[in-house]
Amino acid sequence: MRSHSLFGRQALLLLSVLLTTIAQAQVRPAYTLFDSKGKKLTDKQFNRLINAGDVVLFGELHNNPIAHWLELVVMQELAAQGPLVVGAEMIEADDQLALDRYLRGEVDGEGLDTLASLWPNHRTDYAPLLAFAKEKQLPFVATNVPRRYARAVSKGGFEALDTVPLVERNWIAPLPIAFDPELPGYVKMLTMMGDHGGPNTVKAQALKDATMAHFIAANTKPGARFLHFNGSYHSDFHEAIGWYLERARPELKQVTIATVSQEGLSDLEKEHLGKADIIICVDASMPSSY
Repeated sequence: MRSHSLFGRQALLLLSVLLTTIAQAQVRPAYTLFDSKGKKLTDKQFNRLINAGDVVLFGELHNNPIAHWLELVVMQELAAQGPLVVGAEMIEADDQLALDRYLRGEVDGEGLDTLASLWPNHRTDYAPLLAFAKEKQLPFVATNVPRRYARAVSKGGFEALDTVPLVERNWIAPLPIAFDPELPGYVKMLTMMGDHGGPNTVKAQALKDATMAHFIAANTKPGARFLHFNGSYHSDFHEAIGWYLERARPELKQVTIATVSQEGLSDLEKEHLGKADIIICVDASMPSSY
């Protein structure tokens, strides 16, 4: 009887070890949170950091589902902590009236799609953010420059904005647009484009950055936090939007989030160090949304 009992205990122990091993093997994290120096963050540390800013710039990879999910998570967390204003690159400033109609319940999501120039992935990736803002009655600001003005600058430089009617200048940053072509991000962009672009293409990018920063600065009120969603390149290394926002409202504390993709999540690759205050590192095997 003892031998059977001993065998039974050994079998149970072996089974327990096998099940634990299998369970551990099946748990493969989809992302890891790091600080700017590459130190892993807990969820508690992550929440503490995002709550420390007057303005939170959430830099996403536009086709990354983990980033889109975490955008909603961050939005919910900040809304639970106090007054919150939200803004996004993905909606252009001349669509603010249509956006407001949606938030007031005058039109539904399909109606907004008809009235505004929404991105192709809006329904899957950004509609949940607008729905949450509508549910919680959060102000939502369309911060990006209308694309026709960005196209004009990419062809004719900032001088192309001189012909914009006065009433439509409410949709862009105040003229003249400040521009520092030596910012590392703009230098890198120009280098990466090679023969497929030129200085005016970088100026068009700067126009977007300046306009988004302008609307963030104009809508950040005392006692309320501003959460902004944008492509990571628009806020990486505290440049672009951050550079313009610092010029307009230097008293505002900025917290930046960047999304990166790499093979393996145990350590942050050197090229991503310092990219933001919080770095969401996503496994490169994660399927993209488009």
